[in-house]
Amino acid sequence: MSHEYRKNPEAISRLSPEQHRVTQEAETEPPFNNAYWDNEEPGLYVDIVSGEPLFASVNKYDSGTGWPTFTRPIEPENVVEVRDSSLGVIRTEVRSAHGESHLGHVFDDGPADAGGLRYCMNSAAFRFIPRDDLEREGYGEYRKMFEHPDGGRSDDRHD
Repeated sequence: MSHEYRKNPEAISRLSPEQHRVTQEAETEPPFNNAYWDNEEPGLYVDIVSGEPLFASVNKYDSGTGWPTFTRPIEPENVVEVRDSSLGVIRTEVRSAHGESHLGHVFDDGPADAGGLRYCMNSAAFRFIPRDDLEREGYGEYRKMFEHPDGGRSDDRHD
């Protein structure tokens, strides 16, 4: 892949105040009051700053927490996990590798049949790319994630 994802001051200057607070200051947006917590549309979640692909709708599930939640990242090398004890408890912060954005936290109480992890993310850290826009937006190589020619299991409710 020829993409070069990086943190860039121009992208940061275009962030909304909420996006800036979340990605640059490691704040948390309010639950149930954010763009993607209940988004069921098939597509890709990319870093709002760098554009690096992070999560996909096929790994998204309703955790009941009010934030977009995933069982795993689509590109593990784009996700960095950092020990966080800021609230007096040990948590694992999740950041984007290239954009250095704060994304959320990962917990070990996710669905056991999908690896047991719960990536609890902030919508403000993402730009959502609908499945039908992947090629146009330069993410065409991910299109195959949303196609299930074998009739196998699909988490995409819009087939």
